[in-house]
Amino acid sequence: MTRRRVPNPLALAVLGCLTERPMHPYEISQTLRARGKEGSIKLNYGSLYSVVDSLAKHGLIEVKETVREGRRPERTIYAITGAGVEEYEDWLAELISTPTREYTSLEAGLSLIAGLPPDEAARLLEVRFSRLQIELRAVEGSNEVAREMHLPEIFIVESVFRADMLRAEADFVRRLAADIRSGALAGTTIWRRLYELRDEGLSMEEIFADPVTHLGEEGRILASGAPGGSGG
Repeated sequence: MTRRRVPNPLALAVLGCLTERPMHPYEISQTLRARGKEGSIKLNYGSLYSVVDSLAKHGLIEVKETVREGRRPERTIYAITGAGVEEYEDWLAELISTPTREYTSLEAGLSLIAGLPPDEAARLLEVRFSRLQIELRAVEGSNEVAREMHLPEIFIVESVFRADMLRAEADFVRRLAADIRSGALAGTTIWRRLYELRDEGLSMEEIFADPVTHLGEEGRILASGAPGGSGG
């Protein structure tokens, strides 16, 4: 991926607003919130001003004018520059066209899931499933309201994507929890036996020092160190 001059995704959203017309930061914030973009891009007022300053410093936007309305504080209105338009279009094209490797918190947890007893891991996956279902219903409800308002799909396409991702994740964790409980997940037998031995008083260090003795031939895979990890 190209290294961006202002890499915060919020910068892309600011540039997008300014391609429509010059705006002051508060108006940009309100526009993004009104369009529900905070569901896809982390948005807070403090970071917005920092991003605007960085964009101006790099010549991607510029001050158009400073205005005052009544007793309100002065507001600086920014316009996008030619370099800003080029950056916006190139960045957006790259995001849409180029897959990137994203390290999610769930993937990190799954990589170390053997650090929990099987039944506890399954229980926690079931908790996650329930929470995903709640979030999915909220997203689907919001999308349905948008459709009832005859809002064109293009304006909620990121929310439609989010719903599909939630469904996929929910289906995965539901199946994984079920496979752990039933033993259908390959390796669950040895995983479960590890924690039975620990409950009997053996430490993980002792088990891993001689896994074949404690776990039989199935334990041979642990002789050189198992993938993932087990807490002891």
